[in-house]
Amino acid sequence: MSQFEQHPTVKRFREQEATREESVTTLDADWLRQLCLDAGADDVGFVEVGQLAIADQQRDILTAFPPTKALISFVCRMNRENVRSPARSVANVEFHHTGDEVNDISREIVTALERRGIRALNPAMGFPMEMDRFPGKVWVVSHKPVAVAAGLGHMGIHRNVIHPKFGNFILLGTVLIDAEVSAYSAPIDYNPCLECRLCVVACPVGAIATDGHFDFSACYTHNYREFMGGFGDWAGEVAESRSFKDYRQKVSPSESASMWQSLSFGANYKAAYCMAACPAGEDVIGPFLRNRVGFVQEVVKPLQDKDETIYVVPGSDAEAHVARRFPHKQVKQVRNTLVPPRTAEGFLGGMPLLFQRNQSEGLDAVYHFIFTGAESHQATVTIRDKKLNIQTGLVGKPNLQITADSNTWLKFLAKEQNLVWALLRRQIRLKGNVRSLLAFSKCFPS
Repeated sequence: MSQFEQHPTVKRFREQEATREESVTTLDADWLRQLCLDAGADDVGFVEVGQLAIADQQRDILTAFPPTKALISFVCRMNRENVRSPARSVANVEFHHTGDEVNDISREIVTALERRGIRALNPAMGFPMEMDRFPGKVWVVSHKPVAVAAGLGHMGIHRNVIHPKFGNFILLGTVLIDAEVSAYSAPIDYNPCLECRLCVVACPVGAIATDGHFDFSACYTHNYREFMGGFGDWAGEVAESRSFKDYRQKVSPSESASMWQSLSFGANYKAAYCMAACPAGEDVIGPFLRNRVGFVQEVVKPLQDKDETIYVVPGSDAEAHVARRFPHKQVKQVRNTLVPPRTAEGFLGGMPLLFQRNQSEGLDAVYHFIFTGAESHQATVTIRDKKLNIQTGLVGKPNLQITADSNTWLKFLAKEQNLVWALLRRQIRLKGNVRSLLAFSKCFPS
């Protein structure tokens, strides 16, 4: 017998293994549900990793935890009145504390399973995330589609999951497990979203349109001002300031204090009014049904009337929306806080997030992009009827053909390369109606 086999730990394991029961391969759904509820979850569902509803998430799930066979999805309720308060410090404490609760519960579930010999992993509810991937997909697991597949609600037009009972006043958690479950959940057969459009009228930047269109850039620029991109922009303001006086002209004392608060106690959302205004859910809907006018006056109007600074990209749909709907709110123009893409493919993939459809009104144009050099790629971008369409390959007759060295184009987007200089050096070449490029840039203001 080898010296390794004589080690006390190895010998003890061998002795226990001889009497150990077979490892659990299938968990009883009722037992597992009760375990999650006892840990503090308010509702829970189970999803098979191979379920079609989360097929587009499977690669990320298995990368995070290769032995995953099933997913536990659960929700924790938030206190509604805190989220509704115009004092956003109250709402943000609720977000952060409930988020901590979600992480604690998911960890407790994993601990309980591990003690029973079941491997499991709990990704973070929100932050921290994998920032080495930024500006790509920094989260480990997409909680929303998993929650929908687990029967915990459906997405409303405000892009939040609405639980049939608790409404959108929830935060989501997911646990990946190396075991099957005896019974899996199914999506609920209706959408709790009332399509009342209160989220539309409450949003200060018009990120949610009445037809369901969502302006990601508008939401990200304002609501997430003190998160990744906004912090980077603020750091740029610090670096570019010639003196303290110069900095004070760019950043007000209250903005500096707010950034300090976010850095010290957790990044704060500037709005999230869409969640605050939502009346959906069996536990939530009563006051809205009994007195809709009164509900709007008590919940929605204080958010609309609030004097506050709204952060917008110059020339964006959001800037026009604030001027039209909320002239009493102060507008502050900021740089686009979405980090410039690192690849040509990332540039094309990110265009829908930046597209400003109202700025494209009247434009009917086809653009061919031909990238060369370090990255070879061809794509057709069509802007018509205030809609953006991106196709792989060169399709149809273009109004403008743009042939560019991929690295040069990316540096141009990052404002590290002058377009005129790149044109003179033929690192970027234009063929067709050059004015179409100006119309194109208007749809993606920076």
